[in-house]
Amino acid sequence: MKSSKRTAAVSRKTSETNIEIKLNLDGTGKQHIATGIPFLDHMLTALAKHGLFDLIVKAKGDLHIDHHHTNEDVGIVLGQAFAKALGLKKGIRRFGFFAVPMDEALVRAVLDISGRPSFHLLQVKKKRLYSSSQYSFHDGCEFLRSFVQHAGINLIVEVVSGEDSHHVTEAMFKALAKSLDLATQLDPRVKDVPSTKGTLE
Repeated sequence: MKSSKRTAAVSRKTSETNIEIKLNLDGTGKQHIATGIPFLDHMLTALAKHGLFDLIVKAKGDLHIDHHHTNEDVGIVLGQAFAKALGLKKGIRRFGFFAVPMDEALVRAVLDISGRPSFHLLQVKKKRLYSSSQYSFHDGCEFLRSFVQHAGINLIVEVVSGEDSHHVTEAMFKALAKSLDLATQLDPRVKDVPSTKGTLE
């Protein structure tokens, strides 16, 4: 992982999980992901690849119970890594928006690195999604809820269409990746924190 001022290394160890994450916001999409949850690995690989973040995730958790604790705690640590790497957030674009289609699914992600975390899910057609893996759309939403809470991000996800949980969840993570890429980019015209308050906390 190349040297950059916008990097972070964060770890978290509890009786349920042991997680280490390294992040470089100004990367090229290099990744090494090992959470013990295959579909989450796939999603985090996509997040790094499409967000152009260099990302290393090593996680061990009580998967003999289920994947809830590991899924949630990886979201917590990744959020903390983003917050640490962004620092005072000087010069960032702050806002990001992207829409991603995947077969029948279309998902939009809109975010503000505001320092005031919240997660909102909008579903145009509320119906039960067909799950093609043990990792559900609900699991993906819980991961993002933990992530934004600790990253200080206001995130709105809109599911415009979709029936397969795999397609909807993957489109959601890819839309998030592209939105994060836009929002974390440095704008050469912005010399300070992009807020009339002078702070994003």
